[in-house]
Amino acid sequence: MTTNRIGTVTLTIDGMTCGHCVQAVSKALAAVPGVTVRSVAVGSAVIEAADGWAAGKAVAALEEAGYPAKAVSDAADPVSPTQAKGGGGCCGGSKNAMPGDGLGAKSSGGCCR
Repeated sequence: MTTNRIGTVTLTIDGMTCGHCVQAVSKALAAVPGVTVRSVAVGSAVIEAADGWAAGKAVAALEEAGYPAKAVSDAADPVSPTQAKGGGGCCGGSKNAMPGDGLGAKSSGGCCR
C-alpha cells in the first residue's frame, strides 16, 4: 500500500507585478491536479502538493502562463529545468518586465492581454 504525502511548497515566481498577476497565477495553480493553493502574493505562492510530480506540474503551469517559477527549497535546482524567459509577466509583455535578453518573450504578456 502506498500513500501520497502532502507537503507544503513555497514557490518564487518571476514576472508578477500586480493584482491581475496574482489572479492569473492563482488560476493557473488551481487548475493543477494534486495542488491546493494556500496563498499567492506578488512574487511567491505557497501550495500544498500531493507529491513532487504535482509540484513540478505547478511550476510547469506557471511557466506556460508566462511566469517562470521555482521551488524555494530547490533554488539551485528548480523543479522544472526550463530557462527563465525575457518578457512575459504582466501588462503587455514588456521586455523590461523581467531581466533577460527578450528571447521567447510573449507579445501579449501574462495576464493583461
